[in-house]
Amino acid sequence: MKIKLDENLPASLIADLGRLGHDVDSAPEEGLAGHADPEVWAAAQATGRFLITQDLDFSDIRRFSPGTHDGVLLVRLKQPGRRAVAARVCRLFETCGVDTWRASFVIATELKVRVHPPPLR
Repeated sequence: MKIKLDENLPASLIADLGRLGHDVDSAPEEGLAGHADPEVWAAAQATGRFLITQDLDFSDIRRFSPGTHDGVLLVRLKQPGRRAVAARVCRLFETCGVDTWRASFVIATELKVRVHPPPLR
Protein backbone atom coordinates (compact mmCIF):
# COMPACT_ATOMS: atom_id res chain seq x y z
CA MET A 1 0.00 0.00 0.00
CA LYS A 2 1.17 3.54 -0.73
CA ILE A 3 1.00 5.53 2.50
CA LYS A 4 1.50 9.14 3.54
CA LEU A 5 2.11 9.89 7.22
CA ASP A 6 0.90 13.22 8.51
CA GLU A 7 3.41 15.27 10.49
CA ASN A 8 1.73 14.31 13.79
CA LEU A 9 2.90 10.70 13.50
CA PRO A 10 6.26 9.30 14.58
CA ALA A 11 8.88 9.20 11.83
CA SER A 12 9.78 5.68 13.02
CA LEU A 13 6.63 4.48 11.23
CA ILE A 14 8.30 5.09 7.88
CA ALA A 15 10.75 2.24 8.51
CA ASP A 16 8.29 0.11 10.49
CA LEU A 17 5.63 0.11 7.78
CA GLY A 18 8.29 -0.15 5.09
CA ARG A 19 9.48 -3.41 6.66
CA LEU A 20 5.92 -4.69 6.28
CA GLY A 21 6.14 -4.05 2.54
CA HIS A 22 4.45 -0.67 2.27
CA ASP A 23 5.67 2.34 0.28
CA VAL A 24 5.71 5.09 2.93
CA ASP A 25 6.47 8.77 2.79
CA SER A 26 5.64 11.59 5.16
CA ALA A 27 4.52 15.19 5.09
CA PRO A 28 7.79 16.40 6.71
CA GLU A 29 9.91 14.49 4.16
CA GLU A 30 8.11 16.38 1.40
CA GLY A 31 8.56 19.76 3.06
CA LEU A 32 4.91 19.90 4.10
CA ALA A 33 5.49 20.21 7.87
CA GLY A 34 3.46 23.15 9.12
CA HIS A 35 1.47 23.39 5.89
CA ALA A 36 -2.30 23.58 5.90
CA ASP A 37 -4.26 20.33 5.97
CA PRO A 38 -5.66 20.80 2.45
CA GLU A 39 -2.09 20.86 1.09
CA VAL A 40 -1.20 17.61 2.89
CA TRP A 41 -4.44 16.04 1.68
CA ALA A 42 -3.82 17.18 -1.90
CA ALA A 43 -0.28 15.77 -1.83
CA ALA A 44 -1.56 12.40 -0.59
CA GLN A 45 -4.28 12.26 -3.23
CA ALA A 46 -2.02 13.43 -6.06
CA THR A 47 0.26 10.45 -5.43
CA GLY A 48 -2.49 7.91 -4.65
CA ARG A 49 -1.52 7.53 -0.99
CA PHE A 50 -3.52 6.36 2.00
CA LEU A 51 -3.23 9.11 4.64
CA ILE A 52 -2.58 8.23 8.28
CA THR A 53 -3.17 11.06 10.74
CA GLN A 54 -4.24 12.02 14.25
CA ASP A 55 -5.61 15.36 13.06
CA LEU A 56 -9.30 15.83 13.83
CA ASP A 57 -9.59 18.11 10.81
CA PHE A 58 -9.78 14.83 8.87
CA SER A 59 -12.57 13.38 11.03
CA ASP A 60 -15.61 14.48 9.03
CA ILE A 61 -16.79 11.42 7.11
CA ARG A 62 -19.11 13.61 5.03
CA ARG A 63 -16.13 15.61 3.79
CA PHE A 64 -13.92 12.53 3.37
CA SER A 65 -16.62 10.22 2.10
CA PRO A 66 -15.44 6.65 1.42
CA GLY A 67 -14.76 6.01 -2.24
CA THR A 68 -13.92 9.64 -3.03
CA HIS A 69 -10.23 9.36 -2.06
CA ASP A 70 -7.39 6.88 -1.64
CA GLY A 71 -8.17 6.29 2.03
CA VAL A 72 -7.61 7.81 5.44
CA LEU A 73 -6.85 6.30 8.85
CA LEU A 74 -7.61 8.55 11.80
CA VAL A 75 -5.82 7.35 14.93
CA ARG A 76 -7.55 8.47 18.14
CA LEU A 77 -5.87 7.28 21.33
CA LYS A 78 -6.70 8.53 24.83
CA GLN A 79 -2.99 8.89 25.57
CA PRO A 80 -1.45 9.54 22.16
CA GLY A 81 2.24 9.43 23.01
CA ARG A 82 4.58 8.74 20.09
CA ARG A 83 5.36 5.20 21.22
CA ALA A 84 1.70 4.35 21.79
CA VAL A 85 0.70 5.69 18.38
CA ALA A 86 3.54 3.88 16.61
CA ALA A 87 2.71 0.63 18.39
CA ARG A 88 -1.00 0.89 17.58
CA VAL A 89 -0.43 1.67 13.89
CA CYS A 90 2.09 -1.17 13.55
CA ARG A 91 -0.29 -3.59 15.26
CA LEU A 92 -3.07 -2.57 12.87
CA PHE A 93 -0.88 -3.06 9.82
CA GLU A 94 0.35 -6.43 11.08
CA THR A 95 -3.07 -7.85 11.93
CA CYS A 96 -5.93 -6.15 10.08
CA GLY A 97 -5.62 -6.83 6.37
CA VAL A 98 -5.24 -3.14 5.65
CA ASP A 99 -5.09 -3.69 1.89
CA THR A 100 -8.89 -3.88 2.06
CA TRP A 101 -8.94 -0.31 3.44
CA ARG A 102 -8.24 1.36 0.11
CA ALA A 103 -10.65 4.26 -0.48
CA SER A 104 -12.07 3.72 3.04
CA PHE A 105 -12.47 6.05 6.00
CA VAL A 106 -11.01 4.24 9.03
CA ILE A 107 -10.99 5.26 12.69
CA ALA A 108 -8.82 3.38 15.18
CA THR A 109 -8.82 3.70 18.96
CA GLU A 110 -6.96 1.62 21.52
CA LEU A 111 -9.61 -1.10 21.37
CA LYS A 112 -11.60 -0.67 18.18
CA VAL A 113 -11.22 -0.25 14.47
CA ARG A 114 -14.14 1.13 12.51
CA VAL A 115 -13.88 0.81 8.75
CA HIS A 116 -16.23 2.74 6.50
CA PRO A 117 -15.64 1.12 3.10
CA PRO A 118 -16.48 2.70 -0.24
CA PRO A 119 -19.95 1.93 -1.55
CA LEU A 120 -20.38 -1.23 -3.59
CA ARG A 121 -20.76 -0.66 -7.29
